[in-house]
Formats: sequence, structure tokens, C-alpha cells
Amino acid sequence: MQNIKEYFNHLASKRKNRGITNYYWNEITKYCNYFSHEDSSVLEIGCGSGDLLAGIAGSKKTGIDFSEGQIAWAKEKHAGKGIEFLLMDANNITLEYKYDFIIISNLIGFVDDIQAVFEEVKKVSHPNTKVLVQYYNSLWEPLLKFAELIGLKTKTPTQNWLNIKDVNNLLFVSGFDVYRNSKRFIFPFYIPLIAELFNLFLAKFPPFRFFSLNTYSFAKPLPISNPEEYKSKYSTTVVIPARNESGNIENAITRLPKFGKHVEIIFIEGNSTDDTWQKIQEIQQKYASTHDIKIGQQKGKGKADAVREGYKIASGDILMILDADLTVPPEDIPKFYDAIAGSKGDFINGTRLVYPMDKEAMRFLNYLGNHFFSWAFTWLLDQRFKDTLCGTKVMFREDYIKLTKNRKYFGEFDPFGDFDLLFGAHKLNLKIVEIPIRYRERTYGSTNISRFKHGLILLRMCAFASRKCKFI
Repeated sequence: MQNIKEYFNHLASKRKNRGITNYYWNEITKYCNYFSHEDSSVLEIGCGSGDLLAGIAGSKKTGIDFSEGQIAWAKEKHAGKGIEFLLMDANNITLEYKYDFIIISNLIGFVDDIQAVFEEVKKVSHPNTKVLVQYYNSLWEPLLKFAELIGLKTKTPTQNWLNIKDVNNLLFVSGFDVYRNSKRFIFPFYIPLIAELFNLFLAKFPPFRFFSLNTYSFAKPLPISNPEEYKSKYSTTVVIPARNESGNIENAITRLPKFGKHVEIIFIEGNSTDDTWQKIQEIQQKYASTHDIKIGQQKGKGKADAVREGYKIASGDILMILDADLTVPPEDIPKFYDAIAGSKGDFINGTRLVYPMDKEAMRFLNYLGNHFFSWAFTWLLDQRFKDTLCGTKVMFREDYIKLTKNRKYFGEFDPFGDFDLLFGAHKLNLKIVEIPIRYRERTYGSTNISRFKHGLILLRMCAFASRKCKFI
């Protein structure tokens, strides 16, 4: 350990720019910045000269390192940027603040006990903290050693070389739940066009992806195991968009169980040609003494607009969507509350493609389309998806507020709302988990979805989002 500290102190004493490797380090900073936001508190463990922290967004940024020379250089190099640099060993973190985003970049190769470091990270984590661990792909060890031999890379002390399974296991035994792994970067030197071709495009596809230099593990603290801790902790708003759903309105109320601290129900009617709006007003009056019901009419069109109108007047800690066709049974909604309140995920997505569904619940072409989009999203977001188009989606209101602020990154591209929420949750670095439900045949009315017209819109949205999520 002393030799490693001397090595980093020696590097700092040279006050030397990274030169030919600057392209490599900028890639890591760019990727970390994708998941960091202006209102995030950020901690980097093993911050070195502080360049990564200086290059990412954050409302409070702290860097710690055990090298006196590196910390002195970081303070000198980034003076006046509002970043706190502290001399501190990763094996003994004494900070009292709990951070939103913790970055461990190119560090685990140099520590004696990686598990001990991860356990220290728990001290500065709250239940929704996101931890990003970046490390070399072990396949690159011979090439990096050769680069050191010929002088293309600074010679480093002997490192730990771990694969994804090793790191994920260490995070798990240290109390963290890994929810995403990604690989990036296969050409570490900047040569115009060639570097972009390899790193921006080819590195995203097999077999090239297998040889990526950088591996990333995303984790959050393991979920709460005792239901009594969250059973009555949060209030919930259930938004029910309704267009031509008059026959389902009362069932949405009578079949929805009570759960959590309090349940607020918001009906948003939009451009119906039947008596849905009159029915909503009637039901609000009928159940006023037993249910907290708000109602409204959307000014625009489409489900996404209706959901946003409902969320504007929502007061619950947790926001849920329940389609008024009731093909997702209202009786299943408490499962979504348990998952998010118990910290099993930050964004809960329903999936209709696990259990057998009612015979007329989903047409065959819709079924094929849903499977295609599941595959596309799994590839786009480096996280497994079974069903992207289930109407029931759940998140904390405070995260939704962040998503709306960040919506300018994607733009107003989704008339349905499903992709807007999923891509937004990914950009916020939320852990997305799926809850299987039994998809039922609707008992009133007909679907508002056009298989071909809306399918083409969804394809265009996927192509657009790939430029914002994958090819970055």
C-alpha cells in the first residue's frame, strides 16, 4: 500500500497533463456526467487530481484520496470551482454526509481489500444512493502491460484484475444490489473518424462489446427487508387517464385496495365521445366520503398529456398510473407500492408477458411488437426488460420532478408517455424493476391503440432515443 501511495504522490509531483491518454479519461468523465445532474450530491472515492469531478454536474461535489500529493494538486488545479477535496483513505471514510451519487473510478485495482472499501461506502449512502464502479476489462491486462513496456502508458504498480462477476459479487456481499452493467470503449487513442467508429458505434454491438476496455457496475444499497418499516410510510397518487371508459370508472374505485399511508385517486378525462366525464363527476360525488378523488380534463391529446395533467395536481409521495381499461387489475397495485417503498427499485414497471393472459387481452401483432420493444430496450439501456408498454408505471414524485427538469435532454418526443418515463428514469440512473401482472381482457369499450400507425411512431422514438442513450 505504501508503494502505491508513493507512486501516486510521485505522479502528482510532476504536475503533468495526461497527454495521449487524455481521450481515455475524458470518455470516463463524459459517461459519468451522463448520470450525474445539477441537483445531485456527488462523491468520488480515489479522486486523484480531481479532473472527473470538475467535469461533471452536481450541487455538492466532494473528492477524497489517500495521496497527499494528489489532493494538493487537485486543490491547486480546480481552485474556485466549489469542489471539496479531502485527504482520506477509502478504507476509513469519516464523512457524515450521505451522497446521491458515488463514483469509484480506476480505484479497485489498487486497494488491498475491495470489500472493505465497499463497506465503507455504505456509511455515506442513503437508501437511494447510486454507486458507479468503473474498472478495466481483465482481457486487456496483457495489452496494457505491453503499452507500459513501450511507453504508451505510465507504468503502474501491480493491480487487481477482476471480471464483472467478481465485482458484482463483492458489491453484493458488501450490501449493494447491482442493477446494471455496461461496457464501453475499445479504441483508447484519438484518431479522427477511427476512434468515433470504434467507440461510438462498434463497441455497442457484439462481438466488439466483449473486448471493451472499460466495465461499469451500477449499484444501490440492498432493499429494506422488514415490511413494517415502509408499510405505512408513503402516500400514493394513482392517476387514471380515461377516454371513452364510462363503464370502467366505478370499478376502478371499488376494486382499488387501500395501502400505504394514504391513497389519492386522480381521474383525467380526455376527448371522450361517450359519457365518461359525466360518469367521473358522478363517481367523485358518490364516493366522496370514503375516497380522496380529484378530477380534471386534459387540454391536449394523448395519454402522456393526460398523465402529466394528473401529476401536476398530485400530492402523493409515490406516483402511479392505472389505465382505465382495467386490463391491469387494480388489485395488483399494492405490489407496486411494496416494491418501491421497500427500496427494491426506484422505478417500477408492470410486465404483462410473464403469466398467461386472457384470450382477447392482446392481439397477436401487439404481442410480437411488445417482445420486439422489450429486446430493443434491453439492448438500449443495458438492463433487462420484459415489457416496455404496460401502462402501469410507478416512481417517487421527487424523481418525477427531476425527470421533468431533465426532459429537455430528450425533448417532447413521446405521445404515449411510456418511453418518456423509461428513458427519463434511465437518464436519472434509477434502478428499474418489473412486476409481473396477469393481463385481463377489457370488459368495456375498445382499445385506443392503432397497431401500425402507433407501432411506427414507437419505432421512430426508439431510433431517436438510441442517439441519446446508447450512442453517446
